[in-house]
Amino acid sequence: MSGICNGRVAIITGAGGGLGREYALAFAAEGAAVVVNDINQAAADRTASEIAAAGGKAIANTGDITDYTAAGAIVKTAIEAFGDLHIVVNNAGICRDRMFVSLSEQDWDEVMRVHLKGHFCISSHACNYWRARVKDEIGRAHV
Repeated sequence: MSGICNGRVAIITGAGGGLGREYALAFAAEGAAVVVNDINQAAADRTASEIAAAGGKAIANTGDITDYTAAGAIVKTAIEAFGDLHIVVNNAGICRDRMFVSLSEQDWDEVMRVHLKGHFCISSHACNYWRARVKDEIGRAHV
């Protein structure tokens, strides 16, 4: 597969279905190697298999983006599997189909855990990786 993402590596969270799946398929169609992250193993496997069947590169991953250490392992998985990381699409989310006034405190906490903490955790690790990579490149340029 070739396109504008040739040679790029992407992590797509919540990529087992819905929009995340579509993002994963689109990035793969444009040449990116994709880490298909979803808490549902079967769904992640289906999306990764669909990408592979179309000639793309993908691996399924069920790491918990809301756990800081696990999110770091997701980033590490991308780098180990594909050699680098260029893109993170923070798509994972949960929906509580209730009006604001009907949400329980537990529902609210779960939404915040996934939508805020989860996005922070994986982005933090990705940004730290990118920052270190740039510092290393700058250091090599001055040698």
